[in-house]
Amino acid sequence: MKFKKPKFWDLKKPNFISILLLPFTLPVQLNNFFLKNKASKKIENITSICVGNIYIGGTGKTPTAIKLNEILKELNVKSCIGKKYYPSHIDEKMILEKNSDLITLSNRKEIIRSAVEKNYKFLIFDDGLQDKNVYYDIELVCFDADSWIGNGNLLPSGPLREKISSLKKYDAVFLKTNDKIQDDIKQKIKSYNPKIEIFNTCYEIKNLDKFDLSKKYLFFCGLGNPNNFKNTLLKYKFKIKKKFIFADHHKFYDEEILSIKEIAKKNKLSIITTEKDFLRLSSKQKKGIKFLKIKLKIKNLKKLNKILFNIK
Repeated sequence: MKFKKPKFWDLKKPNFISILLLPFTLPVQLNNFFLKNKASKKIENITSICVGNIYIGGTGKTPTAIKLNEILKELNVKSCIGKKYYPSHIDEKMILEKNSDLITLSNRKEIIRSAVEKNYKFLIFDDGLQDKNVYYDIELVCFDADSWIGNGNLLPSGPLREKISSLKKYDAVFLKTNDKIQDDIKQKIKSYNPKIEIFNTCYEIKNLDKFDLSKKYLFFCGLGNPNNFKNTLLKYKFKIKKKFIFADHHKFYDEEILSIKEIAKKNKLSIITTEKDFLRLSSKQKKGIKFLKIKLKIKNLKKLNKILFNIK
């Protein structure tokens, strides 16, 4: 799904527009009601993990799935990543293929069957918490501390797929904090589920040596939460002078990229984007553009084995 989130979603409280949209949250409420009857039959011979979110978009699901897969590989566990196929998500598919054994099909149950047939011991789903047809052994929720739960309302009145109270049924939270201590958020999480584990995460740049930090930069991106990219650049002291924000999974047209290049040239700026956005560019469009390659760091890794191997 391509979308550019409305600004009122991230207000601390619902505004007039949010209130007007409350009746349209009914389909999401109904889906959440039926989630109570979610599939409960475990698939034998494989452990299924779902890395999902409650806040729609920009919470770091894909980097988290990749990191968990890396951890399992380091432990010599045969693992893969599963991703439901969406034509507009070709960028995420390409990133996952570069970093893992990927199974992508239009049905998550078929993905599980394929993983079992290929003798994988762990299957990590990138997204799918709200799929009531699939049983997961381990259910993980990703949040970004800066956006947290926005105005707290369900779609489309707010950014939430489920109410925050749904945390009571999940196993762990991965909270991206950019090195900030977020005790208030952690207390709220624990108030809904005292037993839930909370893992602090942050982004690190893998190819920082490819950039001259004395230069001035223009960045563009099409992400669910573009502030993640901006904050990562600022954390590593990039001098950002201009920015262009597009909808998530945006397909870039030649005239858009040409305009960005002309503005950069006029202002003597270097151009930078995300790896996800770079993969959506044509060969011609990529000329003169560099991308930032990031990895996820999980700060309290020792607790993770308990989650991964003490299956409920």
